[in-house]
Amino acid sequence: MPTIPARMRRTAAALALASALTALAGCGGSGGNEPATADPVTSVPSLPASPSASASATPTASFLAPLTGLPVEESVTQRPLAIMINNFSEARPQSGLTHADTVWEVLAEGGITRLVAIFQSRNFADPVGPIRSIRPYLIDIGETYGGILVHAGASNDALALLQHSGKADMDEINNAGAYFYRDKSRKAPHNLYSTLDKLREGAQKRKFDETAPEPSLYFDAQPHLDSEPAATSVEAKFELSSYKVSYAYDASKGLYLRSVNGEPHIDKNNNEQLTAANLVFISAKHKIYDDYGRLDIDLYSGGDALLFQQGHVIACTWQRKKGDIVRLMKDGKELPFVPGVTYYHVIPSSHPLAAQVTYQ
Repeated sequence: MPTIPARMRRTAAALALASALTALAGCGGSGGNEPATADPVTSVPSLPASPSASASATPTASFLAPLTGLPVEESVTQRPLAIMINNFSEARPQSGLTHADTVWEVLAEGGITRLVAIFQSRNFADPVGPIRSIRPYLIDIGETYGGILVHAGASNDALALLQHSGKADMDEINNAGAYFYRDKSRKAPHNLYSTLDKLREGAQKRKFDETAPEPSLYFDAQPHLDSEPAATSVEAKFELSSYKVSYAYDASKGLYLRSVNGEPHIDKNNNEQLTAANLVFISAKHKIYDDYGRLDIDLYSGGDALLFQQGHVIACTWQRKKGDIVRLMKDGKELPFVPGVTYYHVIPSSHPLAAQVTYQ
């Protein structure tokens, strides 16, 4: 499938939705679901409480967020922040994740996972964290989105990549400590936080580019899923049994609700459960290369993948070209995302993906 620039796709999506709404109005349907009489292309709706709001009822807007396809009040051009979030059990519940546009969950050493949260379309004053260290493959993920890398320290290999590199990098330990703070109510090292305002202030002081090339994403609010298996309950296990992630599909919201070890995974800022419109699981090669258990994760060679959306699952493959994001493919075509937040999970290929990700 040829890559269509994001702005063109967003404009096309708005026009398509406008046409659909006009057609529905002409059918004279009953109930409270009729479109407003205002021009659906130019009228800008109220924003949902978070970017993970239901995709099935996405209103038409003049502007759509590049990474979620959801309506926003003005064009989103600011450079994303790619923040390394601690996912150790003592770090949960974390703060700020309900406002992320995209979240990646990836293994770190010892079987624990780390979250890379990409923030772009939502501005909020609450804390984000706890923030932890970075690895080479986490640098890669953050830069995939053109993101400013936000972390506290790094593995030796990651530090070698970052030092004197000119990368947009904010490290609490080495170059940007003034833009982070410790929460005394939590135990170190699980207590390092910042805010989007502080981080953007620091990025400006460090004279990072305010914009960066962003990936073009493909969205479709009504993908063809009737022939795909139902999947309203999803469970995945990383290396440790204490990192069992599960999702329950809420059809009324069109969202998957996230839990860890059977407990709702919530945002400490607002006590809301984390949700996603799209769940992606990719099988990737993991290699331990030192005595500390540090990993080399291959995010280029491709492999098996699963995409969950709207209560269904699509068995597919993933591929990635240099300079591009991971893309999901089936029958030679790229699969679209439902508008909303997407959670990616990188699963070791040492076992078949079907043995590590179960659903019903």
